[in-house]
Amino acid sequence: MDINMTLLGQMITFMLFIWFTMKFVWPPITAAMAERQKKIADGLAASERSEEALQEAQLKAKEIIKEAQAQASVIVDQANGRATMIETEAKDEAVKIADRVKASAQGEIEQQIFEARENLRHQVVEIALKGTEKLLAREIDQAANEDILNALVAEFDEKEGA
Repeated sequence: MDINMTLLGQMITFMLFIWFTMKFVWPPITAAMAERQKKIADGLAASERSEEALQEAQLKAKEIIKEAQAQASVIVDQANGRATMIETEAKDEAVKIADRVKASAQGEIEQQIFEARENLRHQVVEIALKGTEKLLAREIDQAANEDILNALVAEFDEKEGA
């Protein structure tokens, strides 16, 4: 094989091409590759950090939910207790009102019974007086009739009182 000028020119050109590529083309390519590699590594690291943050957030959310459930349970228990207390107070108040109404009605009934007895006594006395007047119109005087009737009324009152 002859080494001729063409081969020598091609070798020099190839060497220049390698030098030019190593000097001007290769550094930006390696820099771009390094930058891309760094971006990928940063992205992976950020992904890992975000996964950890997500897990922490999920744990915190579970804790907050548990606390909220506990608070809700306490609030429901307090509301139930208050409702029971209000119900008991309302029942007690209703019983008191019913007792007052009953006592008032009992007093009115007793008053009406007393008035009815008094009216009945007066009517009995009037009927007795009229009957006695007719029977004894001229035989006994008026004063004697009243004494007898008053004695009868007193006996009647004693029997009613007993």
